[in-house]
Amino acid sequence: MVLTLPDGLPPGRFLSCGRVHVWVSDDFLQDVERLWSRLLGEQEATGLVPLLWPAALGRPLELQRVDAVPLEEVLAADFAEYRRRRLPFWTGPTPVPVPEGVEPWPHDPGPPFEQWPGLAPPMPVMSTDPTPEEASARTLTGLLGTGRFGLDGCRLVLVPASRSSDAVALIGLDEEAPLSLVCALLRSWEDRFGARVMGVFGRELHVSVARPPVEASHTQLLALEHVLSTADNIVDDPPTPFPEYAAGLAGRTHWSFWWD
Repeated sequence: MVLTLPDGLPPGRFLSCGRVHVWVSDDFLQDVERLWSRLLGEQEATGLVPLLWPAALGRPLELQRVDAVPLEEVLAADFAEYRRRRLPFWTGPTPVPVPEGVEPWPHDPGPPFEQWPGLAPPMPVMSTDPTPEEASARTLTGLLGTGRFGLDGCRLVLVPASRSSDAVALIGLDEEAPLSLVCALLRSWEDRFGARVMGVFGRELHVSVARPPVEASHTQLLALEHVLSTADNIVDDPPTPFPEYAAGLAGRTHWSFWWD
């Protein structure tokens, strides 16, 4: 398959990744903010999803494997197992010894559910909401302003895909993540919250969100979905009690995940 590239790209090359060919820039782009917005606006016409990615691509995954994930069924089973393993820590906390002068980890009471409660409801599209593309551009501006670790080591990657979650599957994550489940979650978050994968930098998968939930009953459900993604930075590292993590998701337009 030969890709028809947009005009005005910096120097780059084509790479074969499983069954697809992707275009990868030779270096990090100093004007990535301007180009990012333009590529997002042209995505429907070009069929190319822009991502910011490490120079080394991951292990690709066939999209049929993402299609085959019965998301709610899998999450219900995963929550039952997660609750079985963690319940002793939630109900009968044993203080973990720490060196003198170090604050002990706060107790985590865990999610307030005994059974899988279902997915967080979708957020309606309001006329005042940013589009997913606008939300992605704003998030990138914020990340560039903070000098996010690892961002300057990324390359611009153009992936022939219909949505950013599928682009992640097609080029793979070089992480210990359950990729088919993660991509199924990303698809669902795209549909429900206007989420969009931006890329991987600093070993973190970054996602912009156009319509994040704000109500506590909704953020608790979403926080549980984040937990069941198995990402190591959710709740456990650093140790954040579930209620605190859930409350912090209210209105948050940037999510990040990493796996050891």
